[in-house]
Amino acid sequence: MEDNNKKKGIEEEISREPNAENPFTLLDLKLTHVEKAAAGVPAVMAAFSDLFEEKAPVRGMRALFKMNQMDGFDCPSCAWPDPDDERSVLGEYCENGAKALAEEATTKRVTPEFFRQNSVYDLAKLDDYQIGKMGRLTDPMYLAPGATHYEPISWDNAFKKIAEHLNALESPDEAAFYTSGRTSNEASFVYQLFAKEFGTNNMPDCSNMCHETSGSALRPTIGIGKGTVTLEDFHDAEVIVIIGQNPGTNAPRMMSALAKGKKNGARIIAVNPLPEAGLMGFINPQSVKAVLTGGVQLADLYLPVKINGDMALLKALELLLIEFEKNNPGKVFDENFIKEKTVGYDDFLKQFDQYNLDELAALSGVSREDLIKAAEILAFKKRIIISWGMGLTQQPNGVDMIREILNILLLKGSIGIPGAGVCPVRGHSNVQGNRTMMIDEKPTDEQLDRLEKFYGFKMPRKHGYDVVRAIKAIHEEKIKVMFCMGGNFISATPDTTYTANAMRKLNLLVCVSTKLNRGHLVHGKEALILPTYGRSDKDIVNGELQIITTENSMGVVQSSRGMLDAVSDNLINETQIVCRMAMATLGERSVVNWQRYHDSYDAVRDDIEQCIPGFEDYNIRVRKKGGFYLPNAARDEQSFAKDLGGRAPFTLTELPDNTLASDEYMMATTRTHDQFNTTIYGLDDRYRGIKNERRVIFMNQNDIDKAGFKAGDKVDLYNYDDGIERVAPLFIIVSYQIPEKNTVTYFPETNVLVSVNNVVKESNMPASKYVKIKIKKHDPEVYKKVDEMLYRGALQRP
Repeated sequence: MEDNNKKKGIEEEISREPNAENPFTLLDLKLTHVEKAAAGVPAVMAAFSDLFEEKAPVRGMRALFKMNQMDGFDCPSCAWPDPDDERSVLGEYCENGAKALAEEATTKRVTPEFFRQNSVYDLAKLDDYQIGKMGRLTDPMYLAPGATHYEPISWDNAFKKIAEHLNALESPDEAAFYTSGRTSNEASFVYQLFAKEFGTNNMPDCSNMCHETSGSALRPTIGIGKGTVTLEDFHDAEVIVIIGQNPGTNAPRMMSALAKGKKNGARIIAVNPLPEAGLMGFINPQSVKAVLTGGVQLADLYLPVKINGDMALLKALELLLIEFEKNNPGKVFDENFIKEKTVGYDDFLKQFDQYNLDELAALSGVSREDLIKAAEILAFKKRIIISWGMGLTQQPNGVDMIREILNILLLKGSIGIPGAGVCPVRGHSNVQGNRTMMIDEKPTDEQLDRLEKFYGFKMPRKHGYDVVRAIKAIHEEKIKVMFCMGGNFISATPDTTYTANAMRKLNLLVCVSTKLNRGHLVHGKEALILPTYGRSDKDIVNGELQIITTENSMGVVQSSRGMLDAVSDNLINETQIVCRMAMATLGERSVVNWQRYHDSYDAVRDDIEQCIPGFEDYNIRVRKKGGFYLPNAARDEQSFAKDLGGRAPFTLTELPDNTLASDEYMMATTRTHDQFNTTIYGLDDRYRGIKNERRVIFMNQNDIDKAGFKAGDKVDLYNYDDGIERVAPLFIIVSYQIPEKNTVTYFPETNVLVSVNNVVKESNMPASKYVKIKIKKHDPEVYKKVDEMLYRGALQRP
């Protein structure tokens, strides 16, 4: 935030007194200074304070020192990898990981008595933060048709209810099985196997909303839909480019790797519409020197790109690199790599006859001078890592932009060598493992052939629904039963009102969860909540403490062993939930020994080994220190697209048309520092200087002035895609350092503005970072246009 943002008096300009015309209130918004570096002592204090808030200081502290350790459990938060060798005895966790653990380790419980005392409607009046702070679920609960309250149900009757609904369907494709990224490899494998034996590939999952774009871009080009770098590569890189990614909030432990790379000589280029603290600096809280000196500067160069100006920026860099190569033949591009490992180089070069640097600079929002500086950093270096997040994957042309990133690395020969490659930063802690375990609505014939050969039943070959297509199918009543393995579907998905209306048409909604969330309150005609273990909980089967396994962002499969006593004796682990559902639903017609899987994770892993390449000796290798790497031909062998003889193609892409009307703005959604995905830990966004409020819109001061607003004004946000008026009411304008005509808001509050038809080409992901909006002075009458069950709790606070 700029120093001249007129902070003084903003609180006085925001009326919070309820009245007859406007019963909705806002909390006491406070603006503080914007941080220039992330982590440090405040991060430690924030992490520990959450343990006290959750009434679990001793229990939680004990668990913290086991999180991400060799003999401990995998963090339930992000998928950033752990060091392969020695790990810090002071702790291998970050602030947000500690907050995630605090919510798992909490001693607060949501019991059947809680549901007897609170109706669904009353709970829906709370905002998502309040709902999430209720505590851990303890018992399976059932909502009958027309009922106002959830009631307890036995596990046997819950599975009987699911089986009755599934077996009553006219087609298996009338069911959908959703997965969040927290689900273990073992549970994911049996889950997809059940869906296939039931007869459908309707397996929408959280990848469809975060990094489906990465896979869609990478699989046809480098032959694998994952990153190609290891953690050690960050330490060895000469240049690291971070684009559309905010490490300080989304993957805080990434900053340690960046700092180590910087110490070893790497230069860092940060590309983002907002100058995030986690891009600018890092104060390692485990280093006394760092705390005393203010830490390390991360970004050597910050490029303030416009929303969706990334493609113009990438093409500008290529244009400059081509010029450098002409002036320094053979010293900028890797000619041997291009000749031996790529195709389409000549056609790629020809396209640049049509581009002009000044025009590309204007489209990107980055000055010509800064583009030249970035190209100079890249020109004579080879060990280059380019890392991205949802700032790219949730753009309409995200697939093309990632392929453009790959074009740069192919020019440089910067893939499949130490210290270089692509690094999509995955979100949830096993979202990558879910996909490896074939949680995929589009399984390949090769995958299905292996399963069919091993299990002996005919696999469904028809592609299923992804998230966006599933929402539409539910709305059209083509899907009648939905089973959610974790997650908060209603809060994670786009077009909130449209999606909510769809969910209410379901005959049955089943949610496997650890905590209460809004997904339990916007439900089908019948609903079940099935409580399960968290990652930190002891998972005991037949008297033995079990290990589960996960896969991190860099393809390492590792073991995870919980160490906390469960909050209830009536929880069942996810694998057993699937197995009991399978036995109740399929009965004697099943050819799978579900009881064997129910009783032993080792048995599940033995059969994964037979069905998925790379898992040889699974049970032995995963018990070794640090686990094992899965094969990665692009990284290990510089072998890329199989259909091109192992070569990687240069991709021809187009510049987008980002024209806006005079009264339109481009909006991107983001998360605060006090949340992970849809889980909201608090109402502050410390690094961006926001306290006590989430309903804010960040705007450039020039835009505020031109529109006749002032910082602190209350406004309503509108989107008109598809000829439909969508509205997100009651936001507060905050002046911020952001490109003109660009705005940023938090999700899930503005998911309502993201049309279900606003998707990424090829990947069909919601384009939540590219939403055209109009901003109008707040009108109290706007509440008549919104869904009370979705918005009242977010707008009216006690």
